[in-house]
Order: sequence, then structure tokens, then C-alpha cells
Amino acid sequence: MTTKANVSVISVPYGHVVGNEKWRGSEIAQRLQGKIRLLFEDGLGLVDFHLSNRTCILYISEADLVAGDEFKRKLVRFRNASSLRGIVIVEKTPITDQYFLAVQKLVMLELGMVLLPVANQGEASQLITQLVREQSKDHSSNPFLRKQRSQLAEPSVFRTVQQIPGVGKTKALLLLQQFGSIHRLCNASVSELEQVVGQTVAQQIHTFFSS
Repeated sequence: MTTKANVSVISVPYGHVVGNEKWRGSEIAQRLQGKIRLLFEDGLGLVDFHLSNRTCILYISEADLVAGDEFKRKLVRFRNASSLRGIVIVEKTPITDQYFLAVQKLVMLELGMVLLPVANQGEASQLITQLVREQSKDHSSNPFLRKQRSQLAEPSVFRTVQQIPGVGKTKALLLLQQFGSIHRLCNASVSELEQVVGQTVAQQIHTFFSS
């Protein structure tokens, strides 16, 4: 096991999740039990949940967002961990709604990670289960087809793009087909975006990324 930036890198078999010991007995752990194989380990550092294929989840709770800026420092350390594919799950509730846009921009644009909003731990457990099953399907599928998919779970990236104002499922799909990644999308010009989604939505996307 190697550690960098207070993150432990471990090998997790497909269909399994390794959770940080602090989550033992939590609602999210209870809901995961029986759906996937959940193991607990102490000393995971910043990581809350380890999935297979070096995918790690950092969970930002409502309490974390309200407490101050410590979660931002945690996000940066999480991003700096080498060899990890980071997914950030954030509790988006009526209390945290005022902070969410700033967190979204920090995670997606500045740090280049995938952000997935959830209403509560129950919804988070469903999301983690879905990610584990997607990875297991990718693992058993045609390797040539798999190369064409996103290295990270494609549904996660797709869901993230849909969060941009004015972009629904259809436009998100078109944008990903055209630009391939969120990083390229946020660096696209208005004219490039117009060719895919039209003038109005292109302007909305450009304003979202530049504001």
C-alpha cells in the first residue's frame, strides 16, 4: 500500500467497495450492505470509499459545507493524490444550495474532477452501487469497446454535464460526443458551442464556465 497526499491507494476487486472505517454503522453503509460487497479499512486517509480500477470517492456532507472552508483544502489534497480517479459526492440540500454552485465550479473547473450531487446518504448509496455495477460491466465487456468509453464511469460525466444551466440529456450527449471531456468543453469558444447546441444555450454554457 502506498500513500501520497494523505490518500492510501489499494487494489479493490470488481464488485467490491472498501469504505473508510469512520462510515461503519452509517446509513450509507447499511444501505450498501447486501447490494455490493462492502469492506471497511482504517487508514484510508482522505478517501471515503475505494472502488475498483483506482476510483476513489470523497464525500462532502451538509455539515462539511456549513462548517467552513476545510472541505476545500481536503478537495485539493484529494485531487493531488497520484494515480487516482476522483469522484466527489456532495450533499445538495436546501441548507447547502447556496454553496453548491461555488463547489461545483471548484470541483469541475479548477480541479477537473467529477461532481455528483445527492440529497442524502440513501441516494449516495444508490449512486455508489450504480458506479460499482457500471465498472463491473465495463470489466467484462469487449476491451475495444471499453477503450471508447470514458476512463471514469461515463454516466457520471454525462450527469455532470447535465448540471450546466440550459443543458439537458440530449444536449449533454451531443456536447460530450463533440468535445469528449469537461475540460475541453469549458475551454470551447461560443462559436464552437453554437455549432452543437445553438446560440442561446452556447452563451449560457460560456457564461457558466467564465463567471
